Amino acid sequence: MNEILKYFPNLTPLQITQFEKLEALYQDWNQKINVISRKDIDSLYTKHVLHSLGIAKIMKFEPGATVLDVGTGGGFPGIPLAILFPETRFYLIDVIAKKIKVVQGVVDALGLKNVKAEQKRAELVKGDFDFIVSRAVTNMPDFVSWVNDKTKKQNKHTLPNGILYLKGGDLTEELADFAKATLYDLADIFEDEFFETKKVVHLPLKFKA
Repeated sequence: MNEILKYFPNLTPLQITQFEKLEALYQDWNQKINVISRKDIDSLYTKHVLHSLGIAKIMKFEPGATVLDVGTGGGFPGIPLAILFPETRFYLIDVIAKKIKVVQGVVDALGLKNVKAEQKRAELVKGDFDFIVSRAVTNMPDFVSWVNDKTKKQNKHTLPNGILYLKGGDLTEELADFAKATLYDLADIFEDEFFETKKVVHLPLKFKA
């Protein structure tokens, strides 16, 4: 939790309380439904919460913005981002029902009013969003094919509407067909060695009528 305060020192008392609750909540849920690996649960704040918040270092979501989290798993990156941006609306989806059960349980326990969680495939989502976020659920070409008709026409952020994707390693081949993709190295932002190869990929998506 100290790591979160180190990089996000201006949290409100409510946000601090919500972030502090995450560890106990996930440890409790993980005993019932395994959504985080046993070795990672002890590094929850670094490997899951802070990693998710890497997106917030690249993009400050505006009040009223809408964000789709595809393949959210146990609620990452959506739940940490929803805590940080309480006036932004987040829609968290996953195809696995038990994962959404955990997400909903955590959302309810934290009192997050800006999160909707649902078992659904990305291709079946109706509506459009300012940004689509995710954490390495698949390769970028496949991911784009799932979501490339889901961005809003009007842009109100510093970066164009599109994808903000958390991924690690060498992405040269995967992004070869996406000339407009921009990579942000999380190692330049966070000191922990976990972030050595981790990146946020921003890929603008054209609005489709």
